[in-house]
Amino acid sequence: FIFLVHYNQVITPPYIMVELIINIESVNPIDFLGVNNIRLQFLKKEFPALRIIARGTQLKVSGLKEGVEHFKSKLNAIILYIEKNGSIENEVFQNIVHASREEKNHSTDAIILHAASGKAIKARTPNQQKIVEAIVDNDVIFAVGPAGTGKTYTAVALAVRALKNKSIKKIILTRPAVEAGESLGFLPGDLKEKIDPYLRPLYDALEDMLDREKLNYYLNTHIIEIAPLAYMRGRTLDHAYIILDEAQNTTDLQLKMFLTRLGTQAKAIITGDTSQIDLPYNQKSGLKKAIQILQNINGIAYVPLDEQDVVRHHLVKKIIHAYEINHDQEKKVPHK
Repeated sequence: FIFLVHYNQVITPPYIMVELIINIESVNPIDFLGVNNIRLQFLKKEFPALRIIARGTQLKVSGLKEGVEHFKSKLNAIILYIEKNGSIENEVFQNIVHASREEKNHSTDAIILHAASGKAIKARTPNQQKIVEAIVDNDVIFAVGPAGTGKTYTAVALAVRALKNKSIKKIILTRPAVEAGESLGFLPGDLKEKIDPYLRPLYDALEDMLDREKLNYYLNTHIIEIAPLAYMRGRTLDHAYIILDEAQNTTDLQLKMFLTRLGTQAKAIITGDTSQIDLPYNQKSGLKKAIQILQNINGIAYVPLDEQDVVRHHLVKKIIHAYEINHDQEKKVPHK
């Protein structure tokens, strides 16, 4: 693709107006602009200070120089992504546009594994890519961020990849069942039926990555084990990937117990959202303390995620942002 930049008008600095013409013939215009130009409309909404016109395989953009240059960097990343992958999903398109300038040099193209459907599963944001990179040199990863940032999905994908590559023998996925106070006896059914509602998100991720027959085999032979955190006590886990999900709902002692289950040639990924703690009022989350006292230990990595990493519906990012603003405002109001 070719960038043709015309500096047609110069107004009193620093207000320099420029016009940029981008040739997008190297990609399918529909992939770039979207059906009925829906992605073009999205770009216009995200860059209201710019004048954006699409004509055939060209895109003409005009406005203040700084804004045009920022817009050009986004389009450059989008075009490169389409050239490498053949197409681009709406969520990825929006994530590239929303990513901060400091993030633009991080690669999110590396494939973690291929799903049962053949779909390539990749890190879709720079911070997800940091999780993928951190697991290479570290045995314990804390991936902490709001809902929808793909932290659990990325962790499960890394575990499944390791199992397929035979670098581990077992995957263990666990969550604290805080809604029932870790006491599941009053629920109907056998143990599996009692705990399944709490562990459903982990099953969903596995079902997306493995065909049903293979997944059932792994579950029946306990190569993949899904269990509440209470059932981890007293075990030593060797040659395994161990994922603790919803770690914000663990107490200090529970999280310490989990971390000390780590055996030889094992890796642990701890995911959580410190803004969604469901513990009783008189109990403190062990996740915040663990991050504080462990993150400087060699072999332990901490990867924070934020609203820019949200890969669900586009409104989820805005919802998280609105709640964060409200939370900050409430902290500023003095208690009577």
